[in-house]
Amino acid sequence: MTERVQFFFDPMCPYAYQTSVWIRDVRDQVGLDITWRFFSLEEVNRVEGKKHPWERPWSYGWGQMRVGSLIRRELGNDELDRWYAIVGSAFFNDGVKTHVPAVHEEVLRANAFDATLVERAIADPTTIDDVRAEHEHAAVTYGAHGVPTIVFESGDPVYGPVVVPAPTGKDAIALWELVRSMPRFPHLYELRRPKTHADLVHVAEQFNTYLTTRDWNTVENPAP
Repeated sequence: MTERVQFFFDPMCPYAYQTSVWIRDVRDQVGLDITWRFFSLEEVNRVEGKKHPWERPWSYGWGQMRVGSLIRRELGNDELDRWYAIVGSAFFNDGVKTHVPAVHEEVLRANAFDATLVERAIADPTTIDDVRAEHEHAAVTYGAHGVPTIVFESGDPVYGPVVVPAPTGKDAIALWELVRSMPRFPHLYELRRPKTHADLVHVAEQFNTYLTTRDWNTVENPAP
């Protein structure tokens, strides 16, 4: 029987993108059924007094998720999967500013998507509703505070894995077996490797394109 998971992501998160590369590799090997869901880092890391992302005409990750919402509505989950893979690779690997609406249109056009999806998503307030409902569902139901968040068919959620770069092949399966064992320990809340200076240098090297392509400073509110 095919194992089903939900994968919550924000297209502007470099860690979620690496995890998406990993879980697609796992899917190719074991046949996972992945449903892609939205979660906003702009909202959970919002500075008090600033507008919510849904109060802005376009917001870096939120605006793109509105496009993703329309793609899923009109074309289905598989095309949302393809869109996220394309947008993620363009931004994190190639340094393309997909968070700029006109650039996002170009990326869509170059990959056989309708470029008017951007304009139509912005003009359609129900795409705000879709993304907000999914974000709030993840926060309330699963206690999600960031991405990647994976939810198993049992309803058990896992934050992570946070891994750079994405493991593939046998290593991908080994990590999958570790992650999927988490529901066995319902009160295991955190297991993490402390980062040394060398680790921080490694992460910075891996994320160099992200750091030079983004047009914002990362703000991270403390997780509960």
